Amino acid sequence: MKNSTYKSPAYQVVPVPIEKIVPNTYNPNAVAPPEMRLLYDSIKEDGYTMPIVCYYAANQDLYIIVDGFHRYQVMKQHKDIYDREKGMLPVAVIDKPLSNRMASTIRHNRARGEHDVDLMSNIVKELHEIGRSDAWIAKHMGMSKDEILRLKQITGLAALFRDVKFGKAWKPVEEEAEKGKEGN
Repeated sequence: MKNSTYKSPAYQVVPVPIEKIVPNTYNPNAVAPPEMRLLYDSIKEDGYTMPIVCYYAANQDLYIIVDGFHRYQVMKQHKDIYDREKGMLPVAVIDKPLSNRMASTIRHNRARGEHDVDLMSNIVKELHEIGRSDAWIAKHMGMSKDEILRLKQITGLAALFRDVKFGKAWKPVEEEAEKGKEGN
């Protein structure tokens, strides 16, 4: 049964001064210059039609971006947008632990863009280091086990494989063929 009192963050958008907003340290999404110009043009012509998603870190009194870094960058880099918006960005706040925020970032990004493979590998590494299993990563980030394995291999860290069960080594076909010839 769904919680009938649940209210999606999009219904609770708040204006936040850009000076109180900071990027997260793990976003693997990259946008090429032509698409950034298009994003600027879109915001210039249409305004901010989607809020950025943030986590509010009360101890720092800062909003940490979960999704919307490039929309944030447009305001940081373009005085005309900053002035028009009076330095305020529309923010939808989510309250989740770091691993869930990382997963949210990936889900948002994967639904629209491309990722930097090295940064994705680092996220898998960080999630593993804080105790998240491959099954958790697969479920919450929309990844296959093969994709997780490839990303782990990129990091080259043996610690990421400590829970992996390896089967017995295979023997090359030639070796098996030689055994068959010797027995005849």
